[in-house]
Amino acid sequence: MHSDDLHSDDCFALRQASRHISKLYERHLSEAGITSTQFSILRTLGRRSSLTMAELAKAMVMDRTTLVRALQPLFRRGFVAVPAQGQGNRRLHVELTSSGLTKLDEAAAHWAAAQASFERSFGPQQAAHLRSELFRMTSEVSDR
Repeated sequence: MHSDDLHSDDCFALRQASRHISKLYERHLSEAGITSTQFSILRTLGRRSSLTMAELAKAMVMDRTTLVRALQPLFRRGFVAVPAQGQGNRRLHVELTSSGLTKLDEAAAHWAAAQASFERSFGPQQAAHLRSELFRMTSEVSDR
């Protein structure tokens, strides 16, 4: 037996909310010429000097194929690179370039505007609680 009630469908609710919030961030980040996924990649790489593709995929909760597609425009624009010492390595490392750091700094202001807009409309405490629950969910729930 299945239910037609979308209000009891967790997957639908999460995907709908994700698309809604993503549009807000995409609108702001487009002013910096990057997508929200690209911003997240740059930000993740900005926190560590270098990550393997596997580490970056895990941090982004993406499969490697999707990550490679997301990284291609960042490689083309010179925002990320594979360090010379990592090119012959079995475990490919990716790092943020100086131009990637500049782009990250530029985009951070647009991201902050999107964040502020979301928190104004949703409420700062509710947004903090939502983040906490979502991070808890991604760290505790396995894909059984």
